[in-house]
Amino acid sequence: MSWASSGGPGRMAGGGAVVARAPAKVNLHLAVGPLREDGYHELRTVYLAVSLFDTVTVRPGAGLTVTVTGEGAAGSGTDAVPTDRRNLVWQAAELLAERAGVPADADITIDKSIPAAAGLAGGSADAAAALVALDALWGTHATRGELGALAARLGSDVPFSLVGGVALGSGRGEQLSPVLARRRWDLVLGISGEGLSTPTVYAELDRLRAEGRVPDGEVHPSPDPVIAALRSGPVRALASSLANDLQPPALSLRPDLRRALRAATGAGAAAAIVSGSGPTVAALAPDEAAAVRMAATLAGEGVYRTVRAVHGPVPGARLVG
Repeated sequence: MSWASSGGPGRMAGGGAVVARAPAKVNLHLAVGPLREDGYHELRTVYLAVSLFDTVTVRPGAGLTVTVTGEGAAGSGTDAVPTDRRNLVWQAAELLAERAGVPADADITIDKSIPAAAGLAGGSADAAAALVALDALWGTHATRGELGALAARLGSDVPFSLVGGVALGSGRGEQLSPVLARRRWDLVLGISGEGLSTPTVYAELDRLRAEGRVPDGEVHPSPDPVIAALRSGPVRALASSLANDLQPPALSLRPDLRRALRAATGAGAAAAIVSGSGPTVAALAPDEAAAVRMAATLAGEGVYRTVRAVHGPVPGARLVG
């Protein structure tokens, strides 16, 4: 990897700030293989980037600081987002600075709309946005490929958060192949109660498989039906092909999610599925107007903590302003 740092600032907004945003993701297909020797599971997943964004603002600073506002800010309980080296944004800053040979100096603010521990890759979105913003702030002039390699070191979902759109993920999710989607897809996201830890959900899947209560994952279900539906529709084709191997362990850990899924289909969803490791329910709507109506209905029922009507695909991490 070659870096061409100018040693000076890149694109700046007011007050020397650089602003980037990155989207949430929904897994429309998630097939989980057996546990690998490296501690990860082999995955085949179809990612869709949707119009729920976190924004990362970076400014010149002495050393690193991270501040979180919005969803997951300090005082929000067990889902509070850390503001130290546990945060992927902090790790992204140190990794980019190390590889580019520049000081890791920045004041970073994460304005979160994507709930933490919700199966929507909010932390990965923050890390991807930070890479893009800090590259501009520090003038490191990294290519997208170079940023993608750093993203893969940070986490399985970070590379997709960087590129967005629709993609087929393999390996542990970091190996991406673009998927063509010719139309807009409308969904309603229902975030139910407190977050779920991704490692805990995978551990529960392993337990259920060891007890023979769910398939062992030796044979991966094909993502082809989802990809074909994304390319040509109609909505019912995508609705009938949604699949998530992590849904059974999420339901095992959080039985209340069954009610959340029923509420979504009862409100008119063509199909509803747990997104990633949960506890977010992703409900597929026939169109934008139906999504708005469904969101209003579900918000009024009080089943979910937060309800959002979203659409996709949308681009990955980008500079704004």
